[in-house]
Amino acid sequence: MAEPVYAPVIATAMGAFKVLGLRLDVRGGEHVPRTGGAVLASNHVSYLDFIFAGLGAHASRRYVRFMAKDSIWRNPVAGPLMRGMKHIPVDREAGADSFRVALDAARSGEIVGIFPEATISRSFELKEFKSGAPRLAQDAGVPLIPTIVWGTQRLMTKGRPRDFSRGKAVSVTVGAPIDVPRDADLDAIAAALHDEMRLMLDDAIRRYPQAPAGPDDTWWLPARHGGTAPTLAEATRMDRLEAVERARRKNA
Repeated sequence: MAEPVYAPVIATAMGAFKVLGLRLDVRGGEHVPRTGGAVLASNHVSYLDFIFAGLGAHASRRYVRFMAKDSIWRNPVAGPLMRGMKHIPVDREAGADSFRVALDAARSGEIVGIFPEATISRSFELKEFKSGAPRLAQDAGVPLIPTIVWGTQRLMTKGRPRDFSRGKAVSVTVGAPIDVPRDADLDAIAAALHDEMRLMLDDAIRRYPQAPAGPDDTWWLPARHGGTAPTLAEATRMDRLEAVERARRKNA
């Protein structure tokens, strides 16, 4: 199927990566099926993750339709691109509609991308997973593909200034598909997905080819790996405070 928007966007992105001198390492692309539907589940450490996670399917010549918050579609530049790439808008107050669209896409043979954490992880660790990814894979009768991106937080993430200086490394790792039988316990599948992706994340961090430039550059490493990012508990508390403030502003 022709992709008059998605294909040029990928070509433009790859050109931008070269300009930025990104050291891009993509592994495991052979795990993405060349035909048929699938649910690609990725961790979430930056605003750019959907661009890089989608590259995990590039070797199989597949395009990933990511589920993302619907506010992006209201952006005059990003909105038309998201529509052209057939990504799926998510209205958090009407999630059932978004799920039905994603389900139809997966059943029709598309690869649907989803971030089980829902929002960016300030700790750069895996947060608690929502159940949407396993449920989508089960209902559609398609495999669940774990994916890890790492290094993207150094470019553009929550609470930090953008930094597109040259030479940064970014890795994308695609894991073996996880089958989700019709009678499977979705909580157990979500736990297995989380465990597998945690192992993949730790491996991606260990083999990452770059180290902090100094004591002021350790913010992008998890505390568990010797960095100064918030711990998972601290990040959870920050997220809750942000949610309370967001609700207050909405009510006001």
